[in-house]
Amino acid sequence: MKKRKILFLGETYRADAIIWMNGLKEFGHFEIICWELRTPSNSLINRTFRFLEFATALFKINRIIGKQKPDLVIAERTTSYGFLAAISNAPIIVIAQQGSTDLWPMHSFSYPLKKIIQRYAFQRSSLIHAWGKVMVPAMVEAKVDPQKILLLPKGIDIKIFSQKKISEFNKIKAIVTRSLALEYRHEIILKAFSILDKKGIDFELTFVGDGNQLAVLKKTVKDLQLTKKVHFLGRKLYSELPHLLQQNNFYISMPNTEGVSASLFEAMASQCYPIVSDIAGNQEWITNNQNGSLVPVDDFKELAQTILTTFEDFSYRKNAVITNQKLVQNQANYETNMTLIAEKYHELIDNIQNL
Repeated sequence: MKKRKILFLGETYRADAIIWMNGLKEFGHFEIICWELRTPSNSLINRTFRFLEFATALFKINRIIGKQKPDLVIAERTTSYGFLAAISNAPIIVIAQQGSTDLWPMHSFSYPLKKIIQRYAFQRSSLIHAWGKVMVPAMVEAKVDPQKILLLPKGIDIKIFSQKKISEFNKIKAIVTRSLALEYRHEIILKAFSILDKKGIDFELTFVGDGNQLAVLKKTVKDLQLTKKVHFLGRKLYSELPHLLQQNNFYISMPNTEGVSASLFEAMASQCYPIVSDIAGNQEWITNNQNGSLVPVDDFKELAQTILTTFEDFSYRKNAVITNQKLVQNQANYETNMTLIAEKYHELIDNIQNL
């Protein structure tokens, strides 16, 4: 297979991006060049500087394209890197919508502008990734050509996350691997475990990751008197994640919005019983009371009861985790899916370069 070059526009520290790029190198014989915005958006001042960096980004991207001559440009998020790719000199553009829609928040003053930007990015792209069915309706609403949509998750490396032996834990050991950001509603999880604590239920709750809500969440833990049972490990290397997951029997995730979660796949492969919010992105993979539990958004009382009920039924959880390992193997296998994605990229390049 001919080696080709891709310019990747996106946040390269994110696990999703790492999986994507590594898969293209391993299964597609691609060389990857990266560019991303360097200024964080964690304060008003930084957001101002990030906007200024964004405003000058096109010149930097075009300089890279002119010098490196990539065969294809990939961009994450239709309204940011996707738009930059769309107005650049990119020969072929592939963009990925990151959630059910990138038009977020829905009622912000910038929503109408984001809508225009997104539609332009869709029009200019040769391929649009929908990592799950939940992403397609927003694309249809934006009048995207269905032939441009590739509906397939990147998947996860089954070999490093799967474990063969099903362990029976003597207490609840739950893990959260989502960013410590407001939209993931981690305070709901803490309130649920506070209820379990008041009932005298033994547990350990571990948060893996970092984010702007860390100080707030630590204060909540202290106020709820859970400091001995709740642990914040911070950001960990991706290579450490399989071992951390396999030390737990529950995976909890309560966001109020969701696209397709690689974190959920990783937990399912690692035999963590998933309890997640009852929203479209999770409903695609979890059937309530069959291979996991769906809990209404922000309902911490129902979450507490669900954790307790499912912990007490080991036989049910054992069947659920077996089902999940098969599901991930069949539908979210990194090697299979990334091979198909890489083949699609080569096909795009062949079609354009042979014109």
